Formats: sequence, structure tokens, C-alpha cells
Amino acid sequence: MTLQSIKRWTAAEYLAFERHHPEKHMFVDGNVILQAGSSRAHAIISANVLSNLHQQLHARSCTVYGSDMRIAIPKAKRYVYADVTVACQTSQFEDDQEDILTNPTLIVEVLSPSTERDDRGKKFLAYQTINSFQEYLVIAQDSIFIEHFVRHTDKLWLFEAITDLTSEVRLGSIDCTLSIASIYEKIRFDSLPDDPDQDA
Repeated sequence: MTLQSIKRWTAAEYLAFERHHPEKHMFVDGNVILQAGSSRAHAIISANVLSNLHQQLHARSCTVYGSDMRIAIPKAKRYVYADVTVACQTSQFEDDQEDILTNPTLIVEVLSPSTERDDRGKKFLAYQTINSFQEYLVIAQDSIFIEHFVRHTDKLWLFEAITDLTSEVRLGSIDCTLSIASIYEKIRFDSLPDDPDQDA
């Protein structure tokens, strides 16, 4: 759903609307787009990653945020939500309300049918314009498949695909390790519904 048919929004109008609205919307160059609700698998995987990273980082200078933290991408004229975000050193925000992060180090997205094209495409390209952004984890919810991207230079990202439940992913930008089994804990792939309308 988009509010584009009603009007073309400025960033200030979007933020005033979003901060007083119970549902979450993305802002993409004047378009305001409603985010759909998440599936059970999506919610579990996001919570698994969030809790594992928080446990490893709670005594360090990095902060883990869940899906309610907005991320500003000024060069792409976007405000978006990620499933899990980590900011290291001191978190920086767009204003004193501290609800729009500007310096993410690691971003994690759990794929759904309605978002995977954007998460792998334009949204990822937009994230790359953030100078602090160093590492990207894209997690499938319907199979054991994780895409791990690490910034090497401004235009070069190193890629690793992980499909082994007994392996782990090393997140060098935040000095953490996630076992694949911990990411997919409590997920039964044979019980996931085949529902193309179930979004996240």
C-alpha cells in the first residue's frame, strides 16, 4: 500500500506523520509505503539474531536495535526500517528524538516474498551510500540460506553464501559470531505455510 496517490510527501511531512502513527511506513523519495506485518518465522529469526547479538555486545560499545528503529539514508532520500541494526561506538541520530539512526555498522534483513527483491536490490544499494555501513546479512526464512556481504572498498563487497546448519557466520565489523543453528532455532521448515501473501 502506498500513500503516493494522495500526495507527494516531503521528508518533514513523513516524519511528522510517522511519529504519530501506530503502523510503520517507509519513505522512498516522496513516496510513503506501508510495511506489512511479519510471519511467525520472520519474527522468530529476527528475535534470534537480536538476542544473540545483544548477548555478545551488551558490555561493549556497540548497540543493537530491533525493527522499530528507523534508518536515515539521505543520499537515497529514504527512511527505512531493518529487522536488526547494530551501531558501534556512539550511536548517532538525525535529531534529538533519537528515533532515526544515521550510523549503522551492521544491518540484518530477514527476507519475505514482498521485500526480498528490494532487500537484495535497491534497498541494499541505498544502504551502501551510508559511510558507516560495513556489513550486511540477508536471511531466508523458508530455507537455510544466508547471504553475507562485507564492504571491501566503496564499490566492492565480498560475498559469502551459507547453507550449512552446522556452520557459523563471522561478523568482523562488530567482532561477533552467529551460529546458523542459533539463527534458525525453533524454525521447522517442513511446517512453514506456502503463503505468498504472508509478508514481513
